[in-house]
Amino acid sequence: MPRTTTAPAFPHAALVARSVLTRRRAISTGAAALVAAAWGVPRIASAQGDGKPLRVILPLSAGSGVDGAIRAISASLAKALGQPVVIENLPGAGGITGTTQIVRAPKDGSVIGVVSNNHVVNPSVYKNIPFDSLADITPITIIGATPFVLVAHPSVPAKNVQELIALAKSKPGVLNYGSSGNGTILHLGAAMFVDRARLDIKHIPYRGMGPLMNDILGGQVQLGVVAVAPAAAHIKAGTLRALGVTTASRVHSLPGVPTIAEQGLPGYELDGWVAPVAPTGLPKAELARLYNGFKAAMEMPEAHDALIAQGYEIKLTPPDQAAAFFKTEAARMAQVVKNANVTVD
Repeated sequence: MPRTTTAPAFPHAALVARSVLTRRRAISTGAAALVAAAWGVPRIASAQGDGKPLRVILPLSAGSGVDGAIRAISASLAKALGQPVVIENLPGAGGITGTTQIVRAPKDGSVIGVVSNNHVVNPSVYKNIPFDSLADITPITIIGATPFVLVAHPSVPAKNVQELIALAKSKPGVLNYGSSGNGTILHLGAAMFVDRARLDIKHIPYRGMGPLMNDILGGQVQLGVVAVAPAAAHIKAGTLRALGVTTASRVHSLPGVPTIAEQGLPGYELDGWVAPVAPTGLPKAELARLYNGFKAAMEMPEAHDALIAQGYEIKLTPPDQAAAFFKTEAARMAQVVKNANVTVD
């Protein structure tokens, strides 16, 4: 069963007199109008002011990074839009199950989805997808991105990327790296490193980030690309060794860890981004309303600070730039999949 939760826009009493309810409706409508005026949001009767919720489909499991991000800002988003926000998890097939429902949803802004890297990766690793990952969606924005880090179990005698490359080349086929599953962004992050460094390192796929982290910490697997946020405490404690961050610049939470790019692999760059999307054909006015709603929500300290605490860098990319990013990222990931010969059963 999908997990569904609701972030109310405004509290309501269960039983009220008709006159009180009328006044509350007037106040609610006025508050939504003020938000719209302040942020340049066009008023659309079908999407706001009538108490109808915004349904947000997550094609990922509850507890995932994307799930945590959108739930952290859902209450602020409800306030910004002036309508309840209902979050529904529909995981399966690497995100394809839930995304199918997103692209088939009404094109009126009543239903949106929130996707991540796997949305642009899936066309390259799955043979049959019942939608076009670019043509069938309208990107609303990219809320933010979280960095990854290449880590090793302390038993691996390499202190940085160059030492790891030298070690792997001296012992081809001996080292291994784990991932959160075939075709996942953590798999591609490690595969891209192995391909660019021209190494022979075995891949061990896991079912999710949790089991992967447990086995790297336990030494059952030697290497892996993982999210910075859950790894930072282990790195500081010495139970994991950080070899390099995957982003273009160093990460504030790990200031002493150089990027992979600056250690001899220029151009290597990867992070985990979170993007709200709608079905293609969404009216421009409604696209503007939703984008400005996310923008207003992220100006609220409770949402902004919650994402920062989860390790995200706030982006709030405008819709046209988000659409361009989807296209370039899909092409880039297709090349990574091809070079690494990634397959999904």
